[in-house]
Amino acid sequence: MKLVFATHNQNKFQEVKLLFPPYIELLSLTDIECFDEIPETEDTIEGNAILKVAYVKENYDLDCFADDTGLEVRYLNGKPGVHSARYAGAGNNAKANMLKLLKNLEGVEDRSAVFKTVIALSLKNKVHLFTGICEGKIISTQRGNNGFGYDPVFQPSGYNQTFAEITSEEKGKISHRGKAIRQLIAYFLK
Repeated sequence: MKLVFATHNQNKFQEVKLLFPPYIELLSLTDIECFDEIPETEDTIEGNAILKVAYVKENYDLDCFADDTGLEVRYLNGKPGVHSARYAGAGNNAKANMLKLLKNLEGVEDRSAVFKTVIALSLKNKVHLFTGICEGKIISTQRGNNGFGYDPVFQPSGYNQTFAEITSEEKGKISHRGKAIRQLIAYFLK
């Protein structure tokens, strides 16, 4: 069986590929010669994940899955959410996003947040969703050098370290993306 993971990120692709059963041949967007940036124009994380798989199905007629992730902060009514990657505006980077978040939370006591990943699987003309959530809080200063995005300011519940201070292996066990990927794989192992 062939299955496309709708990503251009080769590090993420290789990490996920290792988790799949050997009878599933996992392909990246590069493998199917899709070099387009698939637009993410929906108002929800679920919607963007579904958009990506619909694009691959419509243009390549292949079964596939895609993920989308957002950081939802309670005090900010769920923001940055679906706009997490563009929180500081178009053309800005992860550091600018993180600095804007910290500025918006200055003096705020309730800093609770969740990281949410949704994986959409398009298989045999049906779409299935898998959701992984990791609860935690936003700390007031950046700590750690691992990970990416908001990892230096997100401290998962039950930990004294941020995502950027723990190993990739430990993060994979507790993270939103890790939880969603394990649900996806369990679906294939049924």
